[in-house]
Amino acid sequence: MQVATWHRGWHRWALTVLSVAALAACDLATGAGPRTSPAPEPRVAPPAASQASADLARYYARLAQRQTAQGLLRTDGGGLDSPFDARDLARNFERIALFDEYTLRGGRFVAQQNESRLRRWDRPIRVQPYFGDSVALEDQAAATNELSAFVDRLAIASRADMRMATSTPNFHVLFLSVDEMAEVGPLMRDLVPGVGDTTITDIATMPRSTMCSVYAFSETSSPDLYVAAVAVIRSEHPSLLRSACIHEEVAQGMGLANDSPVARPSIFNDDDEFALLTAQDELLLRMLYDPRLEPGMTPADARPIVDRIARELMGETS
Repeated sequence: MQVATWHRGWHRWALTVLSVAALAACDLATGAGPRTSPAPEPRVAPPAASQASADLARYYARLAQRQTAQGLLRTDGGGLDSPFDARDLARNFERIALFDEYTLRGGRFVAQQNESRLRRWDRPIRVQPYFGDSVALEDQAAATNELSAFVDRLAIASRADMRMATSTPNFHVLFLSVDEMAEVGPLMRDLVPGVGDTTITDIATMPRSTMCSVYAFSETSSPDLYVAAVAVIRSEHPSLLRSACIHEEVAQGMGLANDSPVARPSIFNDDDEFALLTAQDELLLRMLYDPRLEPGMTPADARPIVDRIARELMGETS
């Protein structure tokens, strides 16, 4: 089995692709699909936040205020101040879809840029949220509505078979507090049977600088085809950071694996200028799922096709 992980942090985005042992008697390996996300038991109100969770909530609220005051975390999707052409689009696609930023070394994720291969889903993507007890019912409703609308947008942009799940989800979006993340092992093993300890530890010990993350899984026999994904979003976030994490992690879990400091306007950039999916990002998704590109392509394989598609999308066919 293979797993890829991405993190959104304060001025830091990360991608890692790592190989782990093949799953034994695993739903993914047999094709049965991941299990349905367990529903939280009904309750009137969430339990009182721990001191650690309350401290994080204050920290992220201040962070969002500082960044918006600096003109960051834009929600306009780009405009006249951030033009791009076909050459920009092709260059950004190659860097974001065909390179990895992080790798696994000695049981830890370390920064290391490497050429990669095109990876994406080849099966229906079914998305379902899961909420820890820390998430108030009104916040659950708001997050579910936002996630549903965003999944619809991604399906239109990419033309992939993607929608919210009614059963057997394979893309789980977890909204958890720091305390719930520390105890995430049983939940992760239920959602992705056979998931490795490295992935669980990465979630359980996520540093404050990492706001959210996503883990995309593939079978060892087909490492370029995703079969499941789990996004993890902190419940301590204010609404804007929660939205930014939904957009970044779910979009990146479709196969846009890296970031680029020159991609603009884009959420696939570690400068945090844009919080929400941009016009260019939608085109990157359209390119990723264009049937002329095939999973497993290297940058050299894909480059002439990417250039052609970028010119078509930008109306620069001459």
